[in-house]
Amino acid sequence: MERVLLGRANSSNVMKVIWLLEELGLPYDRRDVGGPFGAPPEYASQNPNTLIPTLIEDGWALWESNAILRHLASTNPTPAWPASPHARAIVDQWMDWQQTVLNRPQSTVFQGLIRQRPEQRDAVAIGRAIQELGGYYGLLDRHLAEHAYIAGSDFSLADVAIGVHVHRWLSFEFERPPHKSLRRWYDRLLARPAYASHVAKPMT
Repeated sequence: MERVLLGRANSSNVMKVIWLLEELGLPYDRRDVGGPFGAPPEYASQNPNTLIPTLIEDGWALWESNAILRHLASTNPTPAWPASPHARAIVDQWMDWQQTVLNRPQSTVFQGLIRQRPEQRDAVAIGRAIQELGGYYGLLDRHLAEHAYIAGSDFSLADVAIGVHVHRWLSFEFERPPHKSLRRWYDRLLARPAYASHVAKPMT
């Protein structure tokens, strides 16, 4: 199978997919798309949102990072995508939480502090998003006080979906709550070579 991942490596959504591909040991060819790299003319026909990433398998295209994670895990069976309907539903729950709850304020903070020049920043919006994120990560911290990983005792796609964002949260240069359980979980992720190599990098 020819497997191509379209998207630049410093995108959190692309990082998710790279991380899982590496965990699964699947061969792939990544090509830079998005941001300063632009997109080839045919990209809109592969992904009508024109966002990244897009996964191409033998000409078949799939977009939306969490959908790509589920596809890869379902076609390449892994304990990270459990067979039990109840266990899988818990993984889905947290993956949806990442997209519907965490993503908006996380993006506000990241774009404001990393991608925008100081004179472009909306300090009020960034400050509000930091406070909001502190509450969400506090919720996750309390959950992780009772679980080794997000969906329970084992590593899962929920850790992949959220782990890319937690690295950034813990790397921002501002004061934040200690969130000791969150940090212990982060240290577990750092012990995974694919996470350390492809996710836990300087933010750009």
